[in-house]
Amino acid sequence: MFISFDGGEGCGKSTQIELTCQWLRNLGHNVISCRDPGTTEVGCAIRDILLHSSDLRIDRKTEMLLYMAARSQLIEQIIRPALNQEILVVSDRYLLATVAYQGYAGGINIDDIKRIGCIVTKEIVPDITFYLDMSPETAYKRIDRQLDRMESMGMEFHQRVRNGYLTEAAEPLNRIVVIDATKTVDEVQAIIQPHICGILS
Repeated sequence: MFISFDGGEGCGKSTQIELTCQWLRNLGHNVISCRDPGTTEVGCAIRDILLHSSDLRIDRKTEMLLYMAARSQLIEQIIRPALNQEILVVSDRYLLATVAYQGYAGGINIDDIKRIGCIVTKEIVPDITFYLDMSPETAYKRIDRQLDRMESMGMEFHQRVRNGYLTEAAEPLNRIVVIDATKTVDEVQAIIQPHICGILS
């Protein structure tokens, strides 16, 4: 089973991923978590370029392709081997994030991103994606550290990101569950767990 979590900055993904993984392990499942971009050595190097190289001017198409490159490495090194061994995979972001950030917010053609995404993922897609929804204004009040390169894009950019997520979530085939991220941590978990149980059963 492959589960992904997505959402804007400060929406609580890390907390929910940690709780979900622990809950699944308590049920007796073998679980690994990963971060896109990140987790692999290649992915972490690319992540550093994308998020922490504020002095670099990165073209939006270059940005999109860097995310895809990190994702390709993650799939081949981590996700595919785990799924082949029937290990549950929980990912912090996946292809949907590139569609929202570089597509809807960044202006790259959505269909082009999805075509490249199909080549990269080789049809490895989440069984379910949990999108934690929250207005950028509310989310940014939660961030108590220096903003990274993507977080610094501005409210208008991040509102387009949010609109992109919601547009994609409206398509049933995408298997995206929208959750109000202003709910308490426990309330969000109470929504997540039954959805996962429904797929596992």
